[in-house]
Amino acid sequence: MAQAAVLDVGNCDPDHWTLRRMLGERFDVSIDRVMFVDEALEKLRSNTYALVLFNRLIFADGSPGIALLERAKSDGSINGTPMMMISNFEEAQAKSIAAGGVPGFGKNSVFEDSTAELLAQYLPGKE
Repeated sequence: MAQAAVLDVGNCDPDHWTLRRMLGERFDVSIDRVMFVDEALEKLRSNTYALVLFNRLIFADGSPGIALLERAKSDGSINGTPMMMISNFEEAQAKSIAAGGVPGFGKNSVFEDSTAELLAQYLPGKE
């Protein structure tokens, strides 16, 4: 399977590098990173991603990550890319799923097997 593209939206530097490390160890992916909802929407309009990982709160401006999900779902020019929230808060995860996101994971469980199992539904493993 070809390398899959992942879009990382709104994670601070330490969290981005933790995600990059985990994804690089387990999956055959390339990772684009943006820090704002509008940037993410532009990327989604012009690129094909296997998965979007977005933070509960966009680090750069504190805006809610769910705004990205809602705007992407209502934008006819964006394909049906799976969008997964990263949050330790169950209530935030439930809101994301209700808005059309796929089940996500928390920062505390980045390296858990359960997280890898979630991601494996969308990303090719290392060979």
